[in-house]
Amino acid sequence: MPKMPRRRFGRTELDMPVFSTGGMRYQHSWEDIDPSEIAAANQANLEATIRRSVELGINHIETARGYGTSEIQLGEVLPSFPRDELIVQTKVGPTETVKEFNATFNVSMGNLKLDHVELLSLHGINDRQTLDWSLGHCIEAAHKLRRAGRARFIGFSTHAPTPLIVEAINTGAFDYINVHWYWVNDFNWPAILMARQQDMGIFIISPNDKGGMLYKPTPQLKRLCAPLSPMQFNDMYCLSRDEVHTLSLGAAKPSDYDDHIEGLKHYKQRAKISAEISERLHAQMRKKLGADWYENWAVGLPEYWDVPGEVNLKEIFRLHNYAVGLGMTEWAAMRYNLLGNAGHWFPGHNAKKLRKRGWEKCLEKSPFSMADILDTLREAEDLLGGIEVKRLSES
Repeated sequence: MPKMPRRRFGRTELDMPVFSTGGMRYQHSWEDIDPSEIAAANQANLEATIRRSVELGINHIETARGYGTSEIQLGEVLPSFPRDELIVQTKVGPTETVKEFNATFNVSMGNLKLDHVELLSLHGINDRQTLDWSLGHCIEAAHKLRRAGRARFIGFSTHAPTPLIVEAINTGAFDYINVHWYWVNDFNWPAILMARQQDMGIFIISPNDKGGMLYKPTPQLKRLCAPLSPMQFNDMYCLSRDEVHTLSLGAAKPSDYDDHIEGLKHYKQRAKISAEISERLHAQMRKKLGADWYENWAVGLPEYWDVPGEVNLKEIFRLHNYAVGLGMTEWAAMRYNLLGNAGHWFPGHNAKKLRKRGWEKCLEKSPFSMADILDTLREAEDLLGGIEVKRLSES
């Protein structure tokens, strides 16, 4: 079995495994329930998943107050390990008051049955309000918990557009970041570079699910990623960047680690092999989409808040491109239909209620005509539109 590579997690100095165990896919319920109602088989699976994680050298266990019974179920297994062998992270969403933030954190700690966590995140700095709450009072509350020894380092998780992420990073208030970045989504690379400049820890979230539903790859994607599996390719692609420290695997059962661990045999050649596969994927997308569109579609596109009806052009075109270019339609449709239905976790709207007016100003920096943009939006709606989709935690 390949040895688990480890990286310095920025200025925290934590010795972080390159894979982490995210805690939102193995729990019994997304709602808080009495522990007696948790199915014994589910609890046994969770404990087996965590024990397998630690056995593999994946000792960073990440969860959140918003993950239903995840914390309380982890509280039945984490205290059985030597405390200094674990890196535990939980996340508390920004709240309107300090009292609510502290109360939520106390629930988390009671559930986990721990006296401290190594990593405490403000969970979901996704829009202006959550940023204002975070910087207005939540960050100070978090640092008070740090001074009291209840959390060693403070970070934040985000689904926000890149400019808002950069704004949060530039405050200098955070030690690390949980952020989306992977082969199918490179929008946030400027934010990662900014975080690296501040020596922050960088934790990539959901590279296998939001990163393309890679656990259910299309035959085309499997063929183009060979000799790696699509998940292994994405692992090596992300880890070929020294700026990236660890990837969340989101394991739901012990066997979910197997493909990633097998892929580590390519770790020393990660840059070369991932670059070769990446170029094959790019070539296929250029062929399907046309070189002009593929190379320039994102140029000059505004953020969703500057678009009529808050249509999220960047996200829609990104999803459209992978559906057309690589046949990743199931994943793209799932993400597309979340737009407008997931609050600040997936901001902006899709093209279902496309307005016909007001586009001239917001598209003045795009190299494509307004007609081309609107036609592509309609094409995306025809290809990807369907029933409304809710976030996993609300479904």
